Amino acid sequence: MANRGEIAVRIIRACKEMGISTVAVYSQADSNALHVSLADESVCIGGNTVPESYLNMNAILSAAVCTGATAIHPGYGLLSENSRFAELCEKYGFTFIGPTAEVIRKMGDKEEAKKTMRDAGVPVIPGCGVPDSPDEAKAGADEIGYPLLCKARSGGGGRGIRLVRDKAEFERAYTAACEEAKNVTGDGGVYLEKFLTDTKHIEMQLLCDSAGNAVCLGERDCSMQRKSQKVVEESPSPFVDSGLRDKMTEVSLKAARAVGYRNAGTVEYLVDRDGNFYFMEMNTRLQVEHPVTEMVTGIDIVKWQIRIAAGVELPFKQEDIKIDGHAIECRINAENPYKDFRPSCGKITALHTPGGPWVRFDSAVYQNYAIPPYYDSMIGKLIVHAKTREEAIRKMKAALCELIIEGIENNSEFHTELLTRPEFLNGSYCTDFLPKLLTGKEESNV
Repeated sequence: MANRGEIAVRIIRACKEMGISTVAVYSQADSNALHVSLADESVCIGGNTVPESYLNMNAILSAAVCTGATAIHPGYGLLSENSRFAELCEKYGFTFIGPTAEVIRKMGDKEEAKKTMRDAGVPVIPGCGVPDSPDEAKAGADEIGYPLLCKARSGGGGRGIRLVRDKAEFERAYTAACEEAKNVTGDGGVYLEKFLTDTKHIEMQLLCDSAGNAVCLGERDCSMQRKSQKVVEESPSPFVDSGLRDKMTEVSLKAARAVGYRNAGTVEYLVDRDGNFYFMEMNTRLQVEHPVTEMVTGIDIVKWQIRIAAGVELPFKQEDIKIDGHAIECRINAENPYKDFRPSCGKITALHTPGGPWVRFDSAVYQNYAIPPYYDSMIGKLIVHAKTREEAIRKMKAALCELIIEGIENNSEFHTELLTRPEFLNGSYCTDFLPKLLTGKEESNV
């Protein structure tokens, strides 16, 4: 596992159930991490920071060589969408559990991804490619019209994005987006895109094997987000009806076939109130929120990632995919939402995780575990499943009440408040809901 935290634990557990031996890599700060003790073998790959360790491709590949590993799972984040890493895995004889390096590269370049989707007949948000100069950017902005977004060609997670409301703001916002994109990804290319308001963020989960078989496992509603980071996810979406779901499924499968996709992947869309949907990006990896799809379909996505990488064909077709009930996921983070989401780290002095039927807590923490200050603030993911959305909301509230994490600040109480908001209860919340709730201002939501 070329990763850490809860996703490394999730992958190790899947491998154990499949009879596959595992190797964990870890930084010096993660020497006491749960994924290290759960794996059959473990190798320290560097210092505390991410560049010293979890982004150190040579160290990770050396660990794979030394332990005789045959495959590498990148999890999500870190190197999961790094085409160079995928190339190196292939070059040195390791099976990369994901799509090909070429597909990762093509879909990671947002400008090329949009062109590929447009050519395949997938609807995309109106915009223009990466301008060659500031003057060309200004002309493109005038043609698109305001408000618009300046978006980094490479990267993700909300970095290198600026919302421009009018012409007077453009030059400053464009320059800032270019600088941030270059600092984060090394690529200062920024393209322009029309800013759509009052939209839902809907993503479609795909599984594609090497024989050309592909299925869509339904949608996830990821519209509850802050600074382009998802906070609550649910499946199915309370907004998407069967007709829209069928259309989005058909288009998403078309998108996958257009790039010769293999393994698990997700196509993300913005959907307006009239049901018009527009391609945003394709995530060529496992998503953080994959458990809600597993809950409503009964399909273990991680195990199928491994099987597909081993050459196993999908035994089910699209007509076999059934959505059963409703699932909700809350991301539990070590942060204080009431103090501008200030991160928290330190020792967990008391921990009690909720239980009961169809309650799941994906995490890598344990009592007396010290959360290091070097990594993402996510403690874990609380997921519930019930027959109806109303039951799922009640079950999640009960689970949040039962969750106890002492010694560090966390956002569980904030989640309880979100689940009581009328906009969430009736499913009408859009991507701008949480930013407006927190600041009274609209912010970029993609």
